[in-house]
Amino acid sequence: MKKSLLALAALGAFAGVAHAQSSVTLYGIIDVGINMNTNAGGSHKYDMSSGVLQGSRFGLRGTEDLGGGLKAIFVLENGFDVTNGKLGQGGLMFGRQAYVGLSSQFGTVTLGRQYDSVVDYVGPLESGDQWGGYIGAHPGDIDNFNNAYRTNNTVKFTSVNYGGLTFGGTYSLGGQAGNITGNQIWSLGAGYNNGPLVLGVGYLNARTPAATGGLFNNGGTTTAAAAAVTNPIYGGFTSANTYQVIGAGGAYTFGAATIGLTYSNIRFANLGKSFASPFAGQSVTFNNGEINFKYQLTPALLVGAAYDYTRGAEINGADRAQYHQGSLGVDYFLSKRTDVYVIGVYQHALGETLNQAGATVDATAGINGLTGSSGSNQFAARVGIRHKF
Repeated sequence: MKKSLLALAALGAFAGVAHAQSSVTLYGIIDVGINMNTNAGGSHKYDMSSGVLQGSRFGLRGTEDLGGGLKAIFVLENGFDVTNGKLGQGGLMFGRQAYVGLSSQFGTVTLGRQYDSVVDYVGPLESGDQWGGYIGAHPGDIDNFNNAYRTNNTVKFTSVNYGGLTFGGTYSLGGQAGNITGNQIWSLGAGYNNGPLVLGVGYLNARTPAATGGLFNNGGTTTAAAAAVTNPIYGGFTSANTYQVIGAGGAYTFGAATIGLTYSNIRFANLGKSFASPFAGQSVTFNNGEINFKYQLTPALLVGAAYDYTRGAEINGADRAQYHQGSLGVDYFLSKRTDVYVIGVYQHALGETLNQAGATVDATAGINGLTGSSGSNQFAARVGIRHKF
């Protein structure tokens, strides 16, 4: 009897140690608000939407200590629409992130649906990732700084922190029989964060991005290749064989103020590969620059302002489209977990672009994530509340 009691006590102690070496955390964000759009296809529009400042989500994050400095880790993160309860990311169960891997003193390797290096190292320096939300992102999130597009079938490496310096990369297998490069995605990036200075650089390369399973078209619903991206800034350029982004940014904090800059070069190379295009074989390039500023007026009150300029592609003699965008934001924290905010974004488009049929058309405004304007101007405002748990 005594031996049985001792055995049970030993098993209980062992279970307690195993539990202490493993952990699973439930976390999430609920973000909802009221929007006003002055020109949604030619009409004023008022609606309620979810996840503008940050995507509404819940997730599970876990780790297990395997000994010798090695850990097993996983993340399963779901996106949802709080206004109607629907799944986000095209109806995927864990459409935001889903990965498992190993972490050690040398770095972390993970496999699954993940974020690319441009998102990791340069995205946080854009105003849209801070206080501007996705409506404050660059037009159409054309450089993916705001994480509009996630990568499937991805192997990812992230280094440990070397005195503020981190680096990493991703490789996504396209999974096409007989075509190793079809839908292939890879990225590299590095960041430095030490004291008041933050720097980031990133590179992203995606083959046949608008084809089914490609970067622009890898959600839970099958979308026709030509319609994979609807924002007017893209025109007919998503038929490219290769989508490439080179991005860089920096920020410096002095006292309660932070000033930041970002730059991106976006190239759509060898058009006509993801779907038929009158521009077959041609390539186009966009350039984007942003300057942003934020000030912590009080521990509870943050204000921000940003200006973004996008110079469109030159092709077939069209007058280059240009997009000027200004954003303002105010964020008031009721507690560490709950805040209320106001965001306003104005965009003005000028010049010309080409549609998918190859016709020259006037450039129209299209604030990211909203129904595009019927003309050259668009203004959007949002009042929202965010709670983190």
